[in-house]
Amino acid sequence: MSRILSEHFSLQLNRKPVRRGAYGENGRGDILSLAGLELARNEIATWPGYRPTALRRLDGLARAVGVRTVLYKDEGARFGLGSFKALGGAYAVASVLQREVEARTGKRPTTEQLAAGLLKEMTAGMTVTCATDGNHGRSVAWGARTFGCQCVIFVHATVSQGRRDAIAACGAEVRVVDGTYDEAVREAAHVAAKNGWQVISDTSYEGYTDVPRYVMQGYGVMVEEAIEQLPRAVLPTHVFVQGGVGGLAASVCSYLWERFGAKAPLFYVAEPETARCLYLSAAEGRPTADHGSLDTIMAGLACGEVSLLAWSILDSGADGFFSITDASAAETMRLLAEGRYGDNPIVAGESAVAGLAAALLAAGDPDMRQAVRLTEDSVVLVIGTEGATDPAVYERIVGKAPEHVVANWSNTVKEEELQ
Repeated sequence: MSRILSEHFSLQLNRKPVRRGAYGENGRGDILSLAGLELARNEIATWPGYRPTALRRLDGLARAVGVRTVLYKDEGARFGLGSFKALGGAYAVASVLQREVEARTGKRPTTEQLAAGLLKEMTAGMTVTCATDGNHGRSVAWGARTFGCQCVIFVHATVSQGRRDAIAACGAEVRVVDGTYDEAVREAAHVAAKNGWQVISDTSYEGYTDVPRYVMQGYGVMVEEAIEQLPRAVLPTHVFVQGGVGGLAASVCSYLWERFGAKAPLFYVAEPETARCLYLSAAEGRPTADHGSLDTIMAGLACGEVSLLAWSILDSGADGFFSITDASAAETMRLLAEGRYGDNPIVAGESAVAGLAAALLAAGDPDMRQAVRLTEDSVVLVIGTEGATDPAVYERIVGKAPEHVVANWSNTVKEEELQ
């Protein structure tokens, strides 16, 4: 066992009983469900360019940290947008447009019909909007362009120019808001209410809970793909996922809990130490905001306020919450890019690696290793949520451009066996 990362980190174990009841209790099944996921996947599978992303084996890394294997769900190729967000934001755009068309005509169109432009005379006058750290806004903009409506995206001041340009390239108007992500969320809601636009947010708050369900439900496609890609139906013993407002984590957690019940893997959430609203919520036992600077290289996780819907699942569904440093995230990006332990290189963006970094940190610390129950037989699944969504930022951190990270992935994990 090697200690690969040596930076400071913290773990807040869930103080409440974890996954003791059936998933559908206490209204959780009304938020996310396997039935809802089936509807989402049936639609998303018809979209132009849909194909499951790869599940990578990192056996060299696994040997170095003393576990059976590490599995990396690589979302860098999702719909050519570079991140998993395409599954959520674009699905929510399509769902809202379907709802609006049905309200006007009495007939619900398919997303295929929307994408073919068959309802464009009706949808072209509709506008969707949201606040974003980058990836979600790009997904919403891509969804608007794909399904035929207008789009305005709000970004906060520290969102990189590269990410702003990527959103604009999808046809959206980009507006900059002074302050944090959470302030951009409020501005988007205010302007939308004034103009009659539809907010497509990946976070939920008091009075706004319907659309985020679509967003989170779309994310479930990713984890279902990963489970299907496992050889011999091997189930991970541990899953580590990024935090943010909690939408992704809740989606993954709900899927594992509902599908596997008491046999679900141990589930941990990782956040930047400067933006750890989920960690603080677990410590307080209720949704708690992080009022700090939210300044982190993990731009997609720079969120100070918890999604209320997400917390209603994570509150009793997650085993624990990690906070990690930017230095740990950067080092994890570099070791993946180098293929440092004999694995093929992977291009992973700043917000893609928090879960993996938390797993590596815990595995290298004897006390933490015991606390999260990692052993030589552990099968660890992590979600690599993005590639180099801003190549300039990636090159500054890793030391080389993403196109210079060369890998020859001749086989995916689906074609191999876990020995």
